[in-house]
Amino acid sequence: MSLTIYHESDADPTLLADSRVAIIGYGNQGRAHALNLRDSGIDVVVGQRPGGSADRAEADGFAPMPVEEAVSPADLVILTLPDESAGDIYDERIGPVIEKGQTLGFVHGFNIRFGFITPRPDQDVVMIAPKGPGTLLRSLYVEGKGLPALIAVHQDESGRARQTALAWASAIGSTRAGVVETTFACETETDLFGEQVVLCGGMTSLVKAAFETLVEAGYEPEFAYIECVHELKQVVDLLYERGLTGMRDAISNTAEYGDLTRGPRVIGEAARREMKDILEEIRGGTFAAEWIDGCRSGGKLFRHLHDADVGTPLERAGEAVRSLMPWLSGR
Repeated sequence: MSLTIYHESDADPTLLADSRVAIIGYGNQGRAHALNLRDSGIDVVVGQRPGGSADRAEADGFAPMPVEEAVSPADLVILTLPDESAGDIYDERIGPVIEKGQTLGFVHGFNIRFGFITPRPDQDVVMIAPKGPGTLLRSLYVEGKGLPALIAVHQDESGRARQTALAWASAIGSTRAGVVETTFACETETDLFGEQVVLCGGMTSLVKAAFETLVEAGYEPEFAYIECVHELKQVVDLLYERGLTGMRDAISNTAEYGDLTRGPRVIGEAARREMKDILEEIRGGTFAAEWIDGCRSGGKLFRHLHDADVGTPLERAGEAVRSLMPWLSGR
């Protein structure tokens, strides 16, 4: 399967020149989209409840307003809300006021893919999903560079939905790098799978298990932290910059041999079976329902799990190691 990748020559940023864009939510992604769009000459308003992120929006020169007021006059309404609250906010405050002809934009396909948001059938629904955090989207834009993004069209009532989305991608700098065509379903399913199996769930479980194995064998917690957590960034940076074989060319032969012969023992058939099960839970909607139902019932399990690692030996060892590196302070 060949990918369709759009660049600056494929986008017409003037399509948004006379438009108003409403950013709903001013968190990590919302702030970056709002600032990049504004710096590209787009008229941007921010819908955000008072306090917290609204104060930051004010400091950035915006005048945050109630969500309904931000949505009403906007040509493009971009939702950058947390997955767990977006559906309820849409039903209560966006759906009742959004009208035919307004384009609804998403930065992640979760709520469309799993049906927590049902848009009007007479409007365009698009997605631009930057492949990285909002802080990176913003910093690369300021440097004159761009963060790659995914583009998807869920509804094309006007016949111009893709062009609108590409104009949005251009205004945040992503067409400088490349914007890859996908679907809401593909973006959502692969994103959740990557988070759960590798980037967050797999990585944190792996480093905790490795750390605990060394400590239980009698090694100092600080040494275990350095080997199993601290040095992880160095190898991931090499993988990010050079790919798998490039990373292996940069490490010692001893490290590479250990990688090639012992790695498959850690991630063996049992782990692969779990990965397949996790993917099916994502695709079948089990994970999404579990997550949203848990949030709507108070989020007790999430808070319990969130707090479980606070003050653990791994965290205490990490604090000691990081104290030796003052340049990490505040990150």
